[in-house]
Amino acid sequence: MTDTGPRTRYPAGSAEPRIAAVLRTLWPLPPALNDAGPAAVLLVAMLVERLGSAARIGGRMPLALTLTLLLAAAVVVRRRAPLAAYLVGTVALTVESQLVLPSVVSPYANLLGAYALGRYGGRGRAGYGPVIVPVGVAGYFLGHPTTTIMPISVLAVWLAAWALGWGTAHRLAEQAVERRQAREELLAEERARIAREVHDLVGHSLSLMLVQAGAARRLIDRTPERSRDLLRALEHTGADALGELDRVLGLLRRTEPQLADGTPRTEPGLAELPALIGRMEHAGLHITLRHDAPPLPLEQDRCAYRVVQEALTNTLRHSGAEHATVHIRATPDTTAIEIRDDGTGPPPGHRPGRGLTGIAERAARLHGTAEHGPGPDGGFRVLLTLPSTGTPA
Repeated sequence: MTDTGPRTRYPAGSAEPRIAAVLRTLWPLPPALNDAGPAAVLLVAMLVERLGSAARIGGRMPLALTLTLLLAAAVVVRRRAPLAAYLVGTVALTVESQLVLPSVVSPYANLLGAYALGRYGGRGRAGYGPVIVPVGVAGYFLGHPTTTIMPISVLAVWLAAWALGWGTAHRLAEQAVERRQAREELLAEERARIAREVHDLVGHSLSLMLVQAGAARRLIDRTPERSRDLLRALEHTGADALGELDRVLGLLRRTEPQLADGTPRTEPGLAELPALIGRMEHAGLHITLRHDAPPLPLEQDRCAYRVVQEALTNTLRHSGAEHATVHIRATPDTTAIEIRDDGTGPPPGHRPGRGLTGIAERAARLHGTAEHGPGPDGGFRVLLTLPSTGTPA
């Protein structure tokens, strides 16, 4: 009878989940019955063997049956109390060997207990195995005429069973640690990704809305028509921001946000650059776009858009620039997205904020690089370089 043990979660790609599923199909019993099943089989075999030796056992039969029940009971609780079960089974087997009659079947119950001690004993209790096993083997053979090789062979088998259990427990513990670390890394990456999304949404939209609102306020008395255009653009920017917020909240809820017509709302890419540039120019920043690269893979396309969006938002908020250039160019090995402005450039002691940090994180996720700092002709420059993959969006 195979000792399947408690259900265990395995890493992706492992064959063990399929094996475990087959075992559960062949043996679809609760854990308590899985514990009792091997014990019942061994109990029947030990009783048959003891009754077959009744003439040799004689008046010691009550003791023999009691020890048989103890050995079976130790098998039942081998996983819940592995050290106690192995100690009880070892004492019962030793007493049976010394005071009743050595059995052919009983040692197998104790062998199962040796494996369970290593497998389920934990770091502390399992460590007693190499000490207890030799004592039990010595007690079993004490006073019986036998060759030297027999006790040594039995000791080797028992220690091997314990080591197999201990190795299995150690391997599963390492897998549990690896799974926990993988989950923590995934959670950290997801938190960083959502933080970048929220920053892009709030930073870009609110900055643009503030600029539009300020311009409308200054022009409302002199040029009411221009103010109405700015307020209309402000309304569109707010609506777009709400749509983006709905998409980010969809990430948190694991749902797919939709547009008003029922189509899925997806993260914007370079195809939406003209709309982005239009909003920026409406806020007063003139932008020149040069797009000399073929379509990018989906993830790179989205990354490039977010980097352009963040760089232009920083230009609008901090630089005082009147003009910016977005140049997207390709080489055989890379795609470069460069954003320059004619503003004041970074101040002395400039340190990157969340936006520039998010740009670097986005680039690193796609095995690219991100640079930022003073432009060659003044102003500020952001350069994103992504490796070519040959897979268009």
